[in-house]
Amino acid sequence: MYNSFLKPLFPPSLLLLILLFCSAVCEVESDGMGCLSDMFAAYCVQSFKLAMESLNKTDWCVWSKVNSWYSNLSMCTEEICDLYFIPWPNRVVEQTFLDIHSIFFKDCPTDELSDPPPAIMFALVITPICLIPVMVSLVVLKTKNGDGNS
Repeated sequence: MYNSFLKPLFPPSLLLLILLFCSAVCEVESDGMGCLSDMFAAYCVQSFKLAMESLNKTDWCVWSKVNSWYSNLSMCTEEICDLYFIPWPNRVVEQTFLDIHSIFFKDCPTDELSDPPPAIMFALVITPICLIPVMVSLVVLKTKNGDGNS
């Protein structure tokens, strides 16, 4: 009943008790989103924060070092939403990830890919344009006598 992301943090009996308690709280709330936010904070975000704090701050921006924890965070939020039959993603999931990004990834560089220099673009565009007439000429010359074997 519990997923592998929650397993290291809580024993199954405690997890079941917390899920039942939170289910009762969610029934009192109008939409259950406050409870969902608490569940994310208790299980998913706490585990992610512990993992991230084990790294140097300089490694927080190295995707190869954080991608598995980030994926685990994503799957954890998805599985908790599934437990409560709440669609995923939703506004609480989005806010959770915005909060995570504002804490851990705010100083990461956001260099976007830029266009290559104009000379390279010109070469990449003009090459196929020039090759088309050459290829057409070769086809015409090869099939000119109607023989096809020449």
